[in-house]
Amino acid sequence: MSLRHRTWFVTGASAGFGKALVREIVARGGNTVAAARRPDDVADLVALAPDRVLAARLDVTRPDEIAAAVESALARFGTIDVLVNNAGYGFLSTIEEAGEAEVRRQFETNVFGPAALMRALLPSMRARRRGFVVNVSSTAGARGFAGSGYYSASKAALEAMTEALAGEASALGIRAMIVSPGPFRTDFFGRSLDLPDGEIADYAEVAAQRRAYSASAGKQQGDPARAARIIVDMVAGDDPPLRLALGGRAHPTIIRAFEAKIADLARSEAIAPLADFPEGE
Repeated sequence: MSLRHRTWFVTGASAGFGKALVREIVARGGNTVAAARRPDDVADLVALAPDRVLAARLDVTRPDEIAAAVESALARFGTIDVLVNNAGYGFLSTIEEAGEAEVRRQFETNVFGPAALMRALLPSMRARRRGFVVNVSSTAGARGFAGSGYYSASKAALEAMTEALAGEASALGIRAMIVSPGPFRTDFFGRSLDLPDGEIADYAEVAAQRRAYSASAGKQQGDPARAARIIVDMVAGDDPPLRLALGGRAHPTIIRAFEAKIADLARSEAIAPLADFPEGE
């Protein structure tokens, strides 16, 4: 499936899903803006096709770098057809242990940065009545996991924004998709993972359960290259899903989270109407 004359803007392109996506797009003949905090980190991607890959300096928490990256991308390629908000990181902390600055940094990177990029690129997509926004979430976006509540909350917020955008912009020719990966062999458990500065002994067991996942680093079954092919196929297809679960553990994890919510909501079914005014009042 050729991507000729199509331009993708991929954040977090220096590793993991971002790097795999750029490689896949280039292999299919597309243009790519490989955005990363350090452009030197994507030099190998530029070398794949110097005429079709633009390295852009981008820290998604810096509005000036967002503006400059978008300006340079449009100057080079004219249009951006697909935005992939992939940049982000995990934060394994209980609610109480996290510091204010740590929480704000999590949301600046995982929520406000992607939102700013959407606002920056949607006007040109809307003018052309064509575009696609892919926001990379996580199975954690489906529920608040004990020991990583702020990370879960940031991904849940990103998913809600994506769902809203799908409803707002579909009539304008703009599609949106949430990608929810399970465990993949990326650097998520390396440089993309933060821990709180302070720890509280009472939460040691909960924290240990969440942090135990880091022991699987390098052994996860998820293959970023295969995931990249699927993402590109879905974007280029005729009927992409709003939610795309990737990895064998992802789909059942998300389904169980939704089932648990539905079961809990059933407890309020008879209670909910009691909060209304009596009929006729």
